[in-house]
Amino acid sequence: MTGEEIVRIAAKGDGVTASGRHVSGAAPGDVLLDDGSLRRGPHHATPPCRHFGTCGSCQLQHLDEEALASFVADRVANAAAGQGLAPQRIAEPHLSPPRSRRRATLHAARAGGRVLLGFREAGSHRIVDMAECDVLSPEVFALVGPLRKLLAGRGGRLAADLELTLVEQGVDVAIRGISVEGLAQTEAMLDFARDHGLARLSVDQGFGPEAMWVPEPVTVSLSGVSVPFPSGSFLQATADGEAALADAAREWLDGAATVADLFSGLGTFAFALAGPAKVLAVEAARDAHLACKGAAAHAQRPVHAMHRDLFRNPLQPDELNRFDAVLLDPPRAGAREQVGTLAQSTVPRVVYVSCNPSSWARDAATLVAGGFRLVEVRPVGQFRWSTHVELASLFERAA
Repeated sequence: MTGEEIVRIAAKGDGVTASGRHVSGAAPGDVLLDDGSLRRGPHHATPPCRHFGTCGSCQLQHLDEEALASFVADRVANAAAGQGLAPQRIAEPHLSPPRSRRRATLHAARAGGRVLLGFREAGSHRIVDMAECDVLSPEVFALVGPLRKLLAGRGGRLAADLELTLVEQGVDVAIRGISVEGLAQTEAMLDFARDHGLARLSVDQGFGPEAMWVPEPVTVSLSGVSVPFPSGSFLQATADGEAALADAAREWLDGAATVADLFSGLGTFAFALAGPAKVLAVEAARDAHLACKGAAAHAQRPVHAMHRDLFRNPLQPDELNRFDAVLLDPPRAGAREQVGTLAQSTVPRVVYVSCNPSSWARDAATLVAGGFRLVEVRPVGQFRWSTHVELASLFERAA
């Protein structure tokens, strides 16, 4: 029986034949037979998780390591090519290992007399009741069963979101969508937090997260600096992926005496670069800005934190020209306004870290049009087995 070979994986995870047919669950080297069935090829792996195919968290567990790495690299290369960009070098992709994800938002609901807790199905609000997970860190996954039991004991209607983050003191748990009323419910929550050694337990009853249990200040370690962690703050998905991105920034910005870190958050890259360089860390979120500022003062690192909305008020060329280099790590939408002023500046080096190859490529084209050359791109697959790809890139002023 003849058929068509799967030659690549599309951005959303489907296999694609040379003629352009999309096939769900196919890997490169598989063959789509005439009767519509799939003959597995050498890169088709057995998914490690029983929930794969239903759970929306992973789309690529059917790929072996080689095919997974190729997908991550191709996502970046194709985004660059789509904007007419030709990086001088695309490095081998970095993949975070299984069971290394340190933050996740899970969902909970009551159905059929029991509580379902886990990720949602792809393209649906239905919840996959998580019995195992090959992406979450063991410390985070260990709380899934106990949290399900805690919520089951409350009775009544349930529709809650649970944000779990592994911090220096343990796991930080923030629950949104439940109310805590009366002494009995309060004591049950506090007993749970104490019995499971939580770093913090917060509940959002409609007025923002309120901490119910905080035995000691909650911090995350960023390049060896303990930084206060406001509830809900952004943190790279894995410590492994964070290290890969920070290592790229340190290597590329070696020798820079002054660096502007834009969209700096808690200071992930500011603290990685501080010491050899003096760093201006610019962030719009006040909680993150104050956390970075306080940590820098306590650790006596040369980081000056500035509170500024770079979407509404980007640094202008005359401000940027004072720096030897700029690092930016914007949200998924990119940094159109700030990149526009960067292109007009005389900054010699720019490191752009992105969680969205499409918006990155658009911004990269602006930098290239402004006189920069794209020297290197390093793809990073922090969200293992998902189609979500990150990258670090280096731009230098053309001679």
